[in-house]
Amino acid sequence: MRVDLLTREYPPHVYGGAGVHVTELAKVLGEHAEVQVRAFDGERSKQDLEGLPAGVSLTGYEYLQGLEDANAALRTLSVDLAIAEDLRGADIAHSHTWYANMAGHLGSLLYDIPHVVSAHSLEPLRPWKREQLGGGYNVSSWAERTAYEAAAGIVAVSNGMREDILRAYPKIDPDRVRVIHNGIDLEDWKAPQTDEGWDQAREFFSSYGLDSDRPTIIFVGRITRQKGVPGLLRALGKISPEIQVILCAGAPDTPAIAEETRRLVEDLQKTRDSVVWIDDMLPHDRIVQLEACSTVFVTPSIYEPLGIVNLEAMAVNLPVVGTATGGIPDCIDDGVTGTLVPIEQVDDGTGTPIHPEQFESDLAKALEDMCSDLDRAKKMGAAGRKRVEDQFSWESIGVKTMQFYRDVIAGF
Repeated sequence: MRVDLLTREYPPHVYGGAGVHVTELAKVLGEHAEVQVRAFDGERSKQDLEGLPAGVSLTGYEYLQGLEDANAALRTLSVDLAIAEDLRGADIAHSHTWYANMAGHLGSLLYDIPHVVSAHSLEPLRPWKREQLGGGYNVSSWAERTAYEAAAGIVAVSNGMREDILRAYPKIDPDRVRVIHNGIDLEDWKAPQTDEGWDQAREFFSSYGLDSDRPTIIFVGRITRQKGVPGLLRALGKISPEIQVILCAGAPDTPAIAEETRRLVEDLQKTRDSVVWIDDMLPHDRIVQLEACSTVFVTPSIYEPLGIVNLEAMAVNLPVVGTATGGIPDCIDDGVTGTLVPIEQVDDGTGTPIHPEQFESDLAKALEDMCSDLDRAKKMGAAGRKRVEDQFSWESIGVKTMQFYRDVIAGF
């Protein structure tokens, strides 16, 4: 079987969870099928191509010349046209995010092949994207809706995402939507296994002026509306100043949220001496070192289809405090591997908390409670590692995905 994976992101150009997902999915699918990855950001270097997993090939595409000043959504569609043309000979096309959805849809029409969509997020639930795309948000929404409604199969990365898909696009037959969770590489994401490894982790941790013997909260994610960073920063103002805070937060969506985040971080730093903001994109081994020396991971998202960062933190033996929304409850076993913080949200697609001060207070309390009982935190962290080993390995997800492909092809 030839599987063509269509994606905005693929190494070395990965900046979000969807890119991580496609990278790992291609690796495990290459053990079962011929996999051709078709990605944005142009041709890759010889070194990048030589480093591809067995069974995987890669083609990179540039934006169409002459559209340099066009809206970003139109530039995206220019890449989709080129990708669609190259799908001849594929047995199935599998697209990821709206950036590549239209390539899969057009390729399906051109060559009469089934198109599968993986839902990592939904445009109707991200109306703040209009801040970035302007009228291009209307284009991205049209592209996503058209592709979803015509797709032969849809992969939802969580049960919450499946519900969101059917609510946002009621024309879709529920039988076409199957839940297959995201996964993580359990070898890449684990706490140090040797004394030397722990020494290196503590050295890197202390390079930011942090004390590995003090309780520490860590956040890793992009600065977007959906990640709930401003709410987290306000919540952190309510916790004990003895608790250290690490914010691995960069790639802001807009100048406005970048400025809001900067102001809130500065306000927080005025009240305590251990708030570290790292806005560089750290390699995963450095993130592992920071997480391994921390006490608890926090996911304050107001919209999160699943949240691979939750699984990564759990794999490093960290308990997770996260919002009880979207796919986060699929990750966190409340009271066993972490704490789910309840939230009431406006039903307008924004995910805005109805009672933001209550949510922020509840989030602060959950974090304070975790940091005040280190034995409990360690037990939850160990339970989290076991949970990801049992339920979120990429090997099991590859098998489930291949079975979905066979089911889709049989019914096409």
